[in-house]
Formats: sequence, C-alpha cells, structure tokens
Amino acid sequence: MVGVKNQDLQALSISEDAVNTWFMTNIEPYLADVNITFITVGNEVIPGEINRLLRVATCYAIFNTDAVVVQDGPLGYSNMFDVIFDAFVWAMEKKDVIDLPMVVTETGWPSAGNGNLTTPDIASIYNGNFVKHVESGKGTPKKPNSGINGFLFATFNENQKPAGTEQNFGLVKCSASGTERVRESKKLPPKDPIEDPKPQLPIPEVLSTETGFEQNWPPWKNIPQRYKLIGATSLAFVICNMDKVNLSIAIIPMSHQFGWSSSVAGLVQSSFFWGYALSQLPGGWLSKIFGGRKVLEIGVFTWSFATALVPLLAGFMPGLIFSRILRFVTPGGNRRRRFSISCNGPYCQACWSSVADRHLNIQELDIFFSYENPFFTKAEITYTCIKTIPVKERSRAVGFVFGGLSLGSVMGLLLAPPIIETFNWESVFYLFGLLGVGWFVGFQFLNEEEVSYKGNEISTSHKSENATKEELGSSLKEIPWKSFFQSSAVWAMIYTHFCGSWGHYTCLSWLPTYFSEALNLNLTEAAWVSILPPLASIVVTSLASQFADYLITNGVETTTVRKICQTIAFVSPAICMTLSSVDIGLPPWEIVGILTAGLALSSFALSGLYCTHQDISPEYASILLGITNTVGAVPGIVGVALTGFLLDSTHSWTMSLFVPSIFFYLTGTVVWLAFASSEPQTFTKEDS
Repeated sequence: MVGVKNQDLQALSISEDAVNTWFMTNIEPYLADVNITFITVGNEVIPGEINRLLRVATCYAIFNTDAVVVQDGPLGYSNMFDVIFDAFVWAMEKKDVIDLPMVVTETGWPSAGNGNLTTPDIASIYNGNFVKHVESGKGTPKKPNSGINGFLFATFNENQKPAGTEQNFGLVKCSASGTERVRESKKLPPKDPIEDPKPQLPIPEVLSTETGFEQNWPPWKNIPQRYKLIGATSLAFVICNMDKVNLSIAIIPMSHQFGWSSSVAGLVQSSFFWGYALSQLPGGWLSKIFGGRKVLEIGVFTWSFATALVPLLAGFMPGLIFSRILRFVTPGGNRRRRFSISCNGPYCQACWSSVADRHLNIQELDIFFSYENPFFTKAEITYTCIKTIPVKERSRAVGFVFGGLSLGSVMGLLLAPPIIETFNWESVFYLFGLLGVGWFVGFQFLNEEEVSYKGNEISTSHKSENATKEELGSSLKEIPWKSFFQSSAVWAMIYTHFCGSWGHYTCLSWLPTYFSEALNLNLTEAAWVSILPPLASIVVTSLASQFADYLITNGVETTTVRKICQTIAFVSPAICMTLSSVDIGLPPWEIVGILTAGLALSSFALSGLYCTHQDISPEYASILLGITNTVGAVPGIVGVALTGFLLDSTHSWTMSLFVPSIFFYLTGTVVWLAFASSEPQTFTKEDS
C-alpha cells in the first residue's frame, strides 16, 4: 500500500503531468519486485463546510443500533460509517467515476482523550462491530452485498502523537511493564448523554432545499455527467453524418441542374474530406493538451453554418468547395473540471484509494484527479474513452459513441429525399444546418458542475482555461514522433485505417448514385436502400462490441481479439462486393442485400482498429488516432474523386467503385494480421 502525501494532493489535483510524474517516481520502479495493491489518497479528514456541529448518537456512530437514523430517499442508514462511505460513492459517481474499487485504510475509535465518549469500552465496541460489519459482506445501502475492504487503526498506541485522542487509537497499549490489550466489554457505560437512537438530525435541510419538481427538472438532471456528455457527443455525431450524407442524395438533382459530370460530382463530394483531413492531427494534439467542451460546441455550430451555406454557393464552384471544407475545420478550446471531496465524522479517518495497476496511471488513477470532457473529432472521443472507461468495457463505449455516425447516416438518408421532393434540394441543407444550431443552443443547458477546493481557495474551473504558446510548443516537442513511426504496430494501424476508409467513404458517397443508375431505382428508392447498410451497422456495432468485450473478459489476448474483429471487418465487405460485381444474374434487391451485409459487418472495425490506439498507448491514443485518421481521410479526397473519374473513363461501376475497395480490404487484412499488436508500446521522448 502506497500513500499520496497530503501536501502533494493540491498539485496532483491540478496537473496531469504531476500525476504521471508521481506515478513514475513512486510506483513504476517498484512494480517488478513489490506487490502494490492500493494507492491511498489523503490521510486526514478535511473539515466540511457545515457551519454548525450535529448531535450524533453514540450508538449510531459505533454500529450499536439497528434502527434507521438517517433516511435518504429509499436508503436507510443505521450507522455513520455507511453514510460516510456512500457519500464518497455518490461523489465519485457524480464525477462519472463508476465502480472504482475503494478501501478504508484507517478507521478506529480512541480509548481515551475526550471524556466519557473515548473509553476502552466504546473503542472495543466500535472496533468489534466494524469487523463484524465488514465480515458480514452485506455492504452499504448504496452498494449492498458488495463487501467492504477496510483496515483498523491502529495496532499500538502512539505516545509521540499529540496529546489526547491522537495517542489512543491503538488496540494495544505499551508501557514499561509490557503490553496490555484494550479492555473488551459488550455494553456501554450508563447515562450516555446523547444515546437517543433517533436524534433530531437536520439531515433533510442540509441535503436539499429544492422541491420535488426542481430536483427532477430538467429530465436529464439526475443522469450521471458521463452519460450526459457521451450522449450529447453521440448526438453530435448523428448530426455530423446527417450533414455529411445529405450531399450524396442532393448531388443527383444538383448534377442535373448544373450539368456536372461524374468527375465534377466526385470532386464536390470529396471536398468535404479536405477539411476533415486538416482537422484530425491538430484535433488529436489539442485534445492531449486541453480536453474541451468548447471545441464540441464551436465545431457543431461551425459545420452547421457551413451546411446552410451550400445552397448560396452552389453556383460558384470555389465557394461551394470552401463551404464543404469548412464543414470540418474548427478551432480549439478548453474547459477542464477537477474535484476534491471532504467529509467529517467522529474519529473516522478514512483514506480512499484506487487499485494500483500498471496500466491505471493514465486511466483510473488520473480519473480521480482530472476528468476530461468529450471533444469533437474521433481523436478527442478516443481520449475521452480511455480516461473514463475501463478496458473491459471500452469496446461498448466506443461502439455507442461512434454508433451515432451510423444513426446519422440512416436519418440523413431517410429524411433527405422527402424534403427534396416536397420542397427542393436547397431546403435539405437549410433544415439540417438548423438542427446543428438547435443542438448548440440545447448543449448550453447541459449542466457542467465545476467544484473548487474552497479550503485553499483554489478554483480550478479557470486555471486551465488557456495554454500559453510556450506550453503548446513545449507539448508538441515532447510528443515522440520518431518512436511512433519506428513502430510496426503504428504503421499497421495507418495502412489499415487508409484501407478501411477507402471502402467506407467511396461507398458512402457513391452508393445512392449506384443504386439509381446501375440498379435503375428512383431517388426515393435509392435513398431508402442506402439506409440499409448504416441501419444494419447499428445492430452489428452492438454485437461486435459485446463479442469483443466477452472474449477479453474470458481471457483471450487483446491482440487476438482486435485481429479477429478487424479481419471480419475487411474480409466480409470484400466477399460481398465481389459477389455484387460479378455478373451472375442477381436481381437488384439481392445485390442490395449482399452489399448491406458486407458494409454492416465492416463495423467490427470499431472493436478492432479503433480500440487499438488506446490499447498500445493510453497516453498518446488521441495523437495516434489523429495520425491514422489524417491518413484515413485521404481516400475521401482521392478515392471519392477517383471513383467519379474512373466512372467517366470506364463507364463501369465494378472497375470504378468495387475493384479498388476489394484490393484495399484484402491487402489491409494481410498487413493487419502480420503487424498489428495491442501490446503496450514504448514511445520515448528521447528518440524524438
């Protein structure tokens, strides 16, 4: 068990670098030879903010009554220990830290030093009842049947401590004549002045002064902050893909109106990916520096504004292309939240700790000191997931957030055709742009609580609001770029990301046109069948993430799991595209079904490639995804435009759309199986 010194807590609560330095100095060098099970955080009770003392019954404090003294909603408390323990559980959950193992490293009762409340009898009863409470395995009202891990303080009295209660917490007293065990008794001394088992504690008025309506409004008020932010981010992805796929439908009437060839249509559709590529690496770098709710807000507003500009600039090709580029070039910002927790209780000095695992220095340990808000691009979302989600649940979390992309594709393809046919193609850009503005306005009401450490007058809500140019430059220099590109695992991720993006982006952009021209479907029919792949992807994403987490939980090596999932993600669409492109007399609806199955199964990549960045380097995951996603955006620029050019040249959908995708799917599979790894990589700054 290793403790964090009280004097270090302030620095650790403010600086992530301080957390990393502390871990590397005090934990990392000893892990090979020492079994470190706990990291204790703090060693003394910090006085609370209640301005008056509460009268607490002794029997309530020492586990000596079964009567419910405090009723907190559906939870009834008969001892003060459970109240303090659950207060920490609630505080951690309010900061979105779920199921973090906690241990009570010190709790006890002095046998002398404060009158008739500190006697050997009462100390013996408290210590004995605490042991019984732990051994019962019944847990606390908030966490029933979960067990409690705790330690009694202390073995011996300490004569060099300050006079009074501090010298008398020992189970054994030492003297010149030897040692003497603290006397055990089974009853309290008579005439306890505050022994009423149900004292009039002003708990309700301390806990809340809100009415029932205020406590439950707005509807999402009581949802844990993590779920609100992840849900809002997933919704942002929904709107993002709605704005992205609307052009794949609108391009058909736009091409007819402006007389565009397939090459020009491909150029227009690919322009979106120019801005996308430009945003990825800076986004990953900024997320490493900042985190940032502001980026999410500004990003959604900017791309929504750019979407609404399309009809105004459609007749002017440079302006149209610029508006699509603007869809994914957004500025950065920052908003960090940190928290400190304090409690008060009778002689209950509780230290709460997290399990010290070799891979928790950036994840669970850092969560306690610094929780980052979700960002805007894939790199930032990945950073959020590694800081809030344990590895056994990470596939599901990533799948849920990125599932917003599939849902956005479905909704965009579903809504765009009737809007275009009822009004005109311009209206779809105006309406979808307004959706993003509405999201931006609604997001302002999402409650973000910022807690400051009042005892030392430290307000952390503004301390990290802006980084200086020197800090940014220093951080950029500290990134081990050379080590990244010397790793075969990183190169495997880069090429695999490129290959997957080629098939995804070209199909996303051209499938509606393919269905319309090659399968002779009208605009509405083409849009409806284009919905099927992303709709099926939602189901496959859920199954794939649960499949991956199940394998990892049951002992399958993480590298093996990632290789299995990514192979399914590549081989499946390659087979289905081959069947669709070979002239074997398949009717149109069977071709639609085959393509839908193949493209849906490509969602296994969310439990393969997209989790590997986090597996190999939690510290640099956002940077690595920024690198691979930048390369992954190139097929959107080159592949989408090249498909249009090849279509004009060959008049063959097989040669222009399917053959290149099949090639990259198969070569990507070979590279992934040969070089991919989820083993933690050593990226050293000295090699940079």
